[in-house]
Amino acid sequence: MRIQLAQRDEADELLGRSPLALLVGMLLDQQIPMEWAFTGPHTISERLGHDLTAEEIAACDPEAFAALLAQKPAVHRYPKSMAARVQQLAAYLVEHYDGRPELIWSDAADGKDLLKRLQALPGYGKQKAQIFLALLGKQLGVQPSGWREAAGLYGEEGSYRSVADVVDTDSLGRVRAAKQEAKRAAKGE
Repeated sequence: MRIQLAQRDEADELLGRSPLALLVGMLLDQQIPMEWAFTGPHTISERLGHDLTAEEIAACDPEAFAALLAQKPAVHRYPKSMAARVQQLAAYLVEHYDGRPELIWSDAADGKDLLKRLQALPGYGKQKAQIFLALLGKQLGVQPSGWREAAGLYGEEGSYRSVADVVDTDSLGRVRAAKQEAKRAAKGE
């Protein structure tokens, strides 16, 4: 299955072939539209002149990396704080997974173990980890035993709750509608 989270071919192609880009896109997916967040890794790659590596990002001067993310158009609404988060994520991946993010899921014992590993990532709380786990299971075929249960509601088959369920423009619209409905319900409308 082809990733279509950025809704831009070149950005989605990068997300589909680079586990690091996918993790960074998920990290950036807060307080900005999903497409903007998942285009971020491609924008960073273009500015660096090559694909992302955890080693390079972790070793980059923090001010220089923040400036890279702040160039117009900015990678995120909060480029300086998100640059720091991306660098923290990259440093964690270098320290714990030899800079190879796919090792997070390639040898996970089961869904609970994978969720625990994802939650340990800087910038990944429980909800973000569950959504990413659902994305791995639903779109990339990473399905250790118990993955749907570990992903919670995001792992439900046929749901339209999160980026894990976006596979085209139609499903993007359905996810957005479901989120709006959930907001209305939370407000008691």
